Amino acid sequence: MSIPKEPRQLMINVMYLVLTALLALNVSAEIFNAFEMVDKGLVKANDALDAANKDLPESIKDSAKKSATLAKYAERVDQVGVISKEGSDFIDEIKNFLVEQTGGYETVEGKEQLKGLRDYDATTRLLVNAGKGEELKGKMIEIKDKFLALVDEGKDRDDFAAKLPINIDDETWKKSTNKKASWSDFTFGHMPLGACMPIFSKFANDVKSSEAAVLNYLAGKVGLTDDVVLNKFRVVSAPKKSYVIKGEKFETDVFLSAAADNSSNTGIRISVNGAALPLDAEGAAKWSQTANDVGIKKYEAVASVTNPVTGETNQYKQTFEYEVGERSVTISASKMNVFYLGVDNPVEVSAAGVPSAQIKVSMTGGNISRNGDGTYTVQATGAQGTKAVVTVSAPGMSGSKEFRIKRIPDPVPLLGGKERGGKIGNGTFKGYSSLIPILDNFDFEAKCNLAGFTLVRVAKRQDPEFAPNRGARIEGQAAGLQGKANPGDKYIFQDIKCKCPGDGADRNLGQLVFDIQ
Repeated sequence: MSIPKEPRQLMINVMYLVLTALLALNVSAEIFNAFEMVDKGLVKANDALDAANKDLPESIKDSAKKSATLAKYAERVDQVGVISKEGSDFIDEIKNFLVEQTGGYETVEGKEQLKGLRDYDATTRLLVNAGKGEELKGKMIEIKDKFLALVDEGKDRDDFAAKLPINIDDETWKKSTNKKASWSDFTFGHMPLGACMPIFSKFANDVKSSEAAVLNYLAGKVGLTDDVVLNKFRVVSAPKKSYVIKGEKFETDVFLSAAADNSSNTGIRISVNGAALPLDAEGAAKWSQTANDVGIKKYEAVASVTNPVTGETNQYKQTFEYEVGERSVTISASKMNVFYLGVDNPVEVSAAGVPSAQIKVSMTGGNISRNGDGTYTVQATGAQGTKAVVTVSAPGMSGSKEFRIKRIPDPVPLLGGKERGGKIGNGTFKGYSSLIPILDNFDFEAKCNLAGFTLVRVAKRQDPEFAPNRGARIEGQAAGLQGKANPGDKYIFQDIKCKCPGDGADRNLGQLVFDIQ
């Protein structure tokens, strides 16, 4: 550009250059490091997909030889790789073109990086104004259509289209409050080159994932996933109990961990200690043996699997054991060998051959009481990390057992009891009125109460806004901040505090992060 002679215009131009420099500096090195980490992760994932897709085409072709009707699927295999390469090469051409136009690479502090890492003028000019971004969009749609053409018409193709990883969102930009002119402007406009590279890698990942999806579809059509179950199995024994009293009968179910049922096309035979066993409708065999003397008893289970396609038979062996003992006292927690603070912990106590009325139970580290059905309930009183001891005595025998005392595990905070964070529509986000702590996979009846949190709104080119909130319900200043949600905003629920039964003080559950769409 020519240098203006008018002082006022010269000052305006200088101010524009300064502002441009400030905007470029506004993106911190940490952010670009994060972009680089994401890009490297996607590149590794793409390499893994290439390795996974490498041998499948030949396997599909070989499997298709067993029937003339399957030949049409084998004929499509080579086209999958050609389409995938076409998409990947196109993406690489755009990436290389941008890198070349922005100066290539340079070495900074011993590390090679893009020379135009922070250049957003070139990306906007080439991807948006010059139309390269729209070319990419068109190519991705073209590649998706070519992949779908390899899937049988009708329900197969309709179902497959919804699952195919390649997806161009051509609606969100039209609804954006930023008034973007096109999909490419919404995706790449004023984006620095360092932030665009992971986007290209993501599109490459979509292409390779779509390649894998189509290959797996063709594999299913020629019987690689339907006729042959798996080529790795493990023999499993599921005894009714692993400790039996002398004179009782030890009983167990023996089966293959990967076997679906006895109607599978894969032939399965099971034997224990050399004796063949019949299979039930679920593909399991039952084996029993009377316990005549005490000690550790071992038995060997063998499963033979015949591949219906190749006729090959493989054997899988596993040795198991159980213990036979005399009459004794047994103490067991109904849930696990842990007593949780603040909840009722069910315990089962028995002394083999002794009436329950003659059994006496006591404990340290808590209080234990007997229930009407003969079980017991423990309320732990010790501190986190200490141990409780339950002692049982009966005529001619006694015993005790240690249990760990733990506090209830941390609940998971969910927005509206549903959302764990990530991308969310602004209308959906505004519709939730509370943050609810959920105890996932906890077997006891317990409820934790949310004490409060701080809601943070981070809008583009604006300072973060903070709003403290007491309790689970989003109210007052926090509710007002929630109502300002617009696409492109980031919301953080941080310093989430809650109190669970048995807690002496609030515990910190960390934070939830939402990207508003």
